[in-house]
Amino acid sequence: MNIRILLLLACAAPSVLTVAAQERKEENKTPILSTPIMEERVTELMADRVPTTTSAAIEKLMEVNENAALMNKENMMFPADELYGSSWDNRWVNPFQTKSITFPDSFAIDCSTFTIPIDGNLKVTSPYGMRRRRMHRGIDLKVQIGDTIRASFDGKIRMRSFERYGYGYYLVVRHPNGLETIYGHLSKFLVNENDIVRAGEPIALGGNTGRSTGSHLHFETRFLGVDINPANIIDFKEGVPHQDMYVFRSVKSKGRNTNVYTASGSGQMVYYRVKSGDTLEKIARANGTTIDELCRLNGIRRTTILRIGQAIRCSSGGEVEIKNTHPAPVKETTVKASVAAVSSMPETTKTTAAATKTSTRKTATVTTVDNDGQPIYHRIQQGDTLGALAKKYGTSIEKLCQLNGISRTTILKLGRSIRCS
Repeated sequence: MNIRILLLLACAAPSVLTVAAQERKEENKTPILSTPIMEERVTELMADRVPTTTSAAIEKLMEVNENAALMNKENMMFPADELYGSSWDNRWVNPFQTKSITFPDSFAIDCSTFTIPIDGNLKVTSPYGMRRRRMHRGIDLKVQIGDTIRASFDGKIRMRSFERYGYGYYLVVRHPNGLETIYGHLSKFLVNENDIVRAGEPIALGGNTGRSTGSHLHFETRFLGVDINPANIIDFKEGVPHQDMYVFRSVKSKGRNTNVYTASGSGQMVYYRVKSGDTLEKIARANGTTIDELCRLNGIRRTTILRIGQAIRCSSGGEVEIKNTHPAPVKETTVKASVAAVSSMPETTKTTAAATKTSTRKTATVTTVDNDGQPIYHRIQQGDTLGALAKKYGTSIEKLCQLNGISRTTILKLGRSIRCS
């Protein structure tokens, strides 16, 4: 019986193997069906290759941001190059004394980002003006030896030098807004020539070097080498600018340049100087505004760390009268400036919505309004073109290029003043 079973199994084995081989062969011929997961992956890969409207908008935004960052970097590397004509002299505080330089008829200097150059209380120990038959071309601020000295605006270090019978150890910083600031009688430098610094950044330590009878900081503000009384630009009692814009006008009086001072008016902007323990919420509540509005006016975020002594702008201001208050015997010229900033503050409450409605589209423009042939200037805003400016002021692109020494292809930098007549 066992022998018979073994013989049957032996005969059946080849048949079983043949059937199995045929089944495997048929399976190999069966097409592979795609699964939902594979289809989804293929769709994603295809979508990556097909540009969409959203991706194009994002790419355009990235390009705009890159261009803005590049322009900002260029402004810091070559501050106010359009004014100074690439003149970068590391030997003289005023390199234009022996050079022929063309002053603009007027120039609007943005002082809104001013930062107090010293820590602690502001005390002016000697003002600008004649002193013991010598011209004192700046103001003296009380500091102790070793106190931190800070940059007043963003800028680039033009000079780091020593003058035994004058400034002592001193720095000269050129700023993109057109000003140069000088810091004298220092005890130690914290920066080198050609370094780029930001407003509020430490640049030196206070001292008593050079022609000095006690520790203090000698602080000057200059425009194309011409000294300007710092107190005309800055309120040293509060440590903030009198106004966002200081207008320099090239008016000759007895062979010397005089300046137009941005006087306080009914629409004066309100600033607050940060003290220990202050927060954005506390400042907003004290000045009857919102945190969002403070962030918009100062270009900061809710998470920005406030530095003691920092000037915080608390209102956008309005129309401001600019008059010549420099004590020179020249005809007083009145200029009206509309001052503000572009905003897109989100609507949160009815109050903030109403405030936003009145300040959604604000710009900083300086334009003369007198009728005695004074030139008209326009401060470049987002979206401005030579064609748009020519149409607005009733002139031609060629005339604009001629008045400003530019070409049709010149890139208009935000904040730059363009002469339109």
